[in-house]
Amino acid sequence: MNRPSPTASVDVMRVSGPHREAAKDVVAGEEPMEIRLRIPQGDGTFTRSLSVTMRTPGSDFELAAGFLFTEGIISGTPDIEKIEYTPEGKEDQAYNIVTVSLRSGVELDPKKLLRHFYVTSSCGVCGKTSLDAVRVLVPRKLRPETPRISPAVVGLLPGTLRGSQSLFSRTGGLHAAALFTPDGDLVSIQEDVGRHNAVDKLVGEQLLRGSFPLGGYVLQVSGRGGFEIVQKALVAGIPIVSCVGAPSSLAVDLAREFDMTLLGFVREGRFNVYSDAGRVALT
Repeated sequence: MNRPSPTASVDVMRVSGPHREAAKDVVAGEEPMEIRLRIPQGDGTFTRSLSVTMRTPGSDFELAAGFLFTEGIISGTPDIEKIEYTPEGKEDQAYNIVTVSLRSGVELDPKKLLRHFYVTSSCGVCGKTSLDAVRVLVPRKLRPETPRISPAVVGLLPGTLRGSQSLFSRTGGLHAAALFTPDGDLVSIQEDVGRHNAVDKLVGEQLLRGSFPLGGYVLQVSGRGGFEIVQKALVAGIPIVSCVGAPSSLAVDLAREFDMTLLGFVREGRFNVYSDAGRVALT
């Protein structure tokens, strides 16, 4: 069984003015990944299909763990017994089903398990139209005024992010999410066709490494700051979210309610502060 690649080679016709020629191009991979949850019970185990997401192959276990955590299905790595691929049906789909087995004794909220998710690479977790679900997952505000970050460091984050996107440099078609220290040091980066998947991969990676909590870090994303990005960062305890694009109104409301610092239109030397909570060191 061949593991799917994060990129694919396709035939294209290159046109430049009156000239055209047949050529090869590299595009970002996009395939469905089903996340299944195996729940131990007194008389055996119960397996439930929880989500199907369109993702760029790679860091699949991190994506599954991050999704389950940011959606409040699990509370941490102690809830996980193992994560594995589940070969089923066609051989070329063997790496597109990931099963997360929970440890015995883990208590689950039946209401959360009743929710069905279908996530495209662009829309994020669809159907979240209010803050109510987040208030259940995050019962308290973030600690204000810490950590502190300077405008100079903020301005450098997008460039560092872009320079570290190895897959984007080959395809030009991937979002990225990166974790930085407040001094601007890159901790980790993940790429995916879905901006929300990139965040889940990043959170899941740190979760599986035992690097939680994330209260001392900054999240930089390559696109806009939508609600789902802020929600996932908030559940992970990340206090500062910096976006190359614009945030949505609901993302701003969420950041302000929970004392998250939210920055948008971040370019070298300028950015907008939509929510501060005392973390942007302007002097």
